[in-house]
Amino acid sequence: MSIEETRKTMSMLPGDEVRQIMWRYSERYDIQMAVMGSRSVARGLIARLVADGERNTHEWTEAKNEMYKAFDESGITAAGLDMDCGGIIDGPRNFALALIAYELSWVDGGASTTSLVNNLALGPIVEKGTPEQKKRYMTMCSPAQPGEDRKTWRGAFALTEPLPYVGVDTGVLSGKVTVAEWNEGEEPMLQVEKRGRFITNMAVADFITAAVDTGDERIKSSCMIILEEGDEGTFDRGAPTLKMVHQLSNTSDPILNVKVPASRIIGGYTIKDGQIVPNLNHSEIIEAVFSRTRVTVGIMTAAKLVSAVEPVLRYHRTRFRGAAGIEEGSPRYDMGLQMKEDALHRLADVWATGEAASSLGFETTRLYDEITPVEERVYAKLAEEGITGGRKMMKALRAPQQKAIECIEMMMKPEGEKDQAAIDALYNDDMVRFVWLDAMTNVLCPACKLWDTGNGANMLREAVSMMGGYGITEDCPGFLFQKWNDAQLEATYEGPEVVQRRHISVTMNNPVFIAQINLWVKTLKELAAAQPETGTAALAAGFEMWKWTQSFLSKAKDSNGGRLYKNQRQGVLFPLADAISWLVAARSFVADVQELAKKGPDHPVVGADIEGYVNTFNDLCNIQCSRAAGEVGRICAELFYGYVNSADETGEASAEFQKYRTAVDTAMAGSKLAKDRAGKALVSIMIPEALDYPM
Repeated sequence: MSIEETRKTMSMLPGDEVRQIMWRYSERYDIQMAVMGSRSVARGLIARLVADGERNTHEWTEAKNEMYKAFDESGITAAGLDMDCGGIIDGPRNFALALIAYELSWVDGGASTTSLVNNLALGPIVEKGTPEQKKRYMTMCSPAQPGEDRKTWRGAFALTEPLPYVGVDTGVLSGKVTVAEWNEGEEPMLQVEKRGRFITNMAVADFITAAVDTGDERIKSSCMIILEEGDEGTFDRGAPTLKMVHQLSNTSDPILNVKVPASRIIGGYTIKDGQIVPNLNHSEIIEAVFSRTRVTVGIMTAAKLVSAVEPVLRYHRTRFRGAAGIEEGSPRYDMGLQMKEDALHRLADVWATGEAASSLGFETTRLYDEITPVEERVYAKLAEEGITGGRKMMKALRAPQQKAIECIEMMMKPEGEKDQAAIDALYNDDMVRFVWLDAMTNVLCPACKLWDTGNGANMLREAVSMMGGYGITEDCPGFLFQKWNDAQLEATYEGPEVVQRRHISVTMNNPVFIAQINLWVKTLKELAAAQPETGTAALAAGFEMWKWTQSFLSKAKDSNGGRLYKNQRQGVLFPLADAISWLVAARSFVADVQELAKKGPDHPVVGADIEGYVNTFNDLCNIQCSRAAGEVGRICAELFYGYVNSADETGEASAEFQKYRTAVDTAMAGSKLAKDRAGKALVSIMIPEALDYPM
């Protein structure tokens, strides 16, 4: 018997115990309970709504409205609130909210959005609001407890304007705020006019956080401001948007013209020389909010990909059962389409993509949870020293940036040469830790939003196609057609691909992030030497090729003498952003599998089957690492040769480029064998007789 025949593979799809290890929440009982509550709502009420055809109407129905009650009763609503305002998650909540979104999106993306939008509406208040604003609105959004006679508030977030094509430019505001009344010795009253576009939760919103520009010389700048349903004036919720996706969320174009006190300006204000000066303009607040929430949208698409594996498996296996001449016990009866290699290989690709997308998203949210308290301490310290604003802050962070690079370089030394005490001292310095984590999240956040939703939508098309004609029917198991459609909107939410590419193109040059890549490459090479089946040699080669190409292009010119590496040269910068996104997604997946391999053997439930889980996950890693490296090779080759009329113009650099290209190509050795093994594992994985939510 060959080694391949005796090699253990995954016997069933990963359950909670495996995921808790991979995604690092085995010790967080509060988060585990939030996940279970979300799952019960998703695979119960929400699945029934979809199965009953509630997605077939644009109207906000009584049946759809039942979701809010379910969110309140299951703990989903409270998960987004501070503990002293009725919350259930202690500490930063980015990771916990991402897991809740994952569970809801496993069934329906619109339902997940309905849950998340309340947190998005609170986001400006939570991140930048005054203490009084935070207390009031989080408390009002807390589910009413037995004996309380009050309504649980819902919120909406009004940013975009009614410009053509929805209007995704967050810098373009036509909403205005002016002074309505300002009597001496009294608080100013403001008139807010806002026509929102594509605003979710408007059917039920009790309050709105709206972005408006100044329309009065007595107000210094733009701001975000809180509007309430009971305010004097017009609070028109607008007609339902005729969406073809996310129909389990309510969306409309509201018309708002209300009078509110100046104390509703988020973050507060000061009076200077007879002028109202908001402490924060709308862009500063949006930056703080979107830096976190974009990741969760990427995770919504990731959940759809992983959720597709079981329905496709079931369809493939049972494809021919019931047909004349297909006898029980025959290969065609037992295996169906799984007799064919193509079906197995394509499903392995979908699965590997979903795992990498999930890993990238959850790693990024964990990093945000880690940076949040550090960031608060750093900003407080800088404020005490009178350091505010961009230029002063950048200058103050230069020294910590160099120390972060020094710390990373120290970590790369051989074990016998490391000064662990010095490493710990640097890492535990708040300023150093902040610039390090900030450099990583500034790339991983937009990369997650870009890669998870963009590439994820493409792979969901693959999943639908593997269901044959069944895939485009309303009763397709797993609601795959609806999920594919929903992913198109998720690729646009909170900034479409171009916004994310622009963000990455600015942040991927950070020297701390480049140093982090060097550390990743070292780790990946060590893993490749010890476990070549992981495919990490290809991933390491991909990172090195990307880094070399990025450095080369930063100094190169095209055949016409034009600089290649500049802001407006998006044909250069944006493909590089795509390439690094492929790489970081695969690396996150590798890190999660290594965590499982490290801690799984001692787990009382997972331990007995850990070898099979790790073997199959390693094969999926190999598939994804090789695919990522291949994409990087293609992109870098197009950029290196694409801006010259002849390869001769590249000169001596061509030989060096080819060295990196060859390293990428040869490092893919064994990747197709890994796909064969993953395919064989899919044949033997046990699944329940029926999905755990209705068709």
